[in-house]
Amino acid sequence: MRASSGICSGELEVSAYCWFISKNISDEHGEVNELSKDSGIADTVLYTDGGCHGNPGPGGWAWRAVDDSGTLIAEGSGFDPATTNNRMELSAVIAALRWAHDSDRSGSVVVRTDSQYVRQGITSWITRWRKNGWLTTARKPVKNAELWRTLDELNARAQPVWEWVRGHAGDPNNEACDQAVQQAIASRSGSS
Repeated sequence: MRASSGICSGELEVSAYCWFISKNISDEHGEVNELSKDSGIADTVLYTDGGCHGNPGPGGWAWRAVDDSGTLIAEGSGFDPATTNNRMELSAVIAALRWAHDSDRSGSVVVRTDSQYVRQGITSWITRWRKNGWLTTARKPVKNAELWRTLDELNARAQPVWEWVRGHAGDPNNEACDQAVQQAIASRSGSS
């Protein structure tokens, strides 16, 4: 089945087969995480995660959106049968920022990722990559450049604050994203 919407459409097709869900959720669908007050309150906080069974291998990505009151307002996830962990981490952030843009979420946005690759890439390395014509300092093509270009455009639009959270450290929204990633992989690839 070939998808025609979500992250699989247009210039960003992460694979020939991709699955995307997004739904609005109200408080009664489960416990939601209260936003931490230490980094300030944002209008929308996006949690993201991606992973693979094997690297490369079948992979999944997931995101959750929490509003300024700590209420879970939307989530999405997807699958790619042959990918890498880094591609899935990028795909999760791209899907979350697309949702924020498409749902017309105005105000400040924070992206919380457990991927140093994503956080460092978008806050530090990308400036040099752009300047070098999408080449690394070793003059080799940037891996996943098409995803980085898309993320760069979305980042310029949303201007989010980027925060790193330690994975598997008990943050309920990060843990929920990880569970959604594992579920996406297991349900679509037959692995457990």
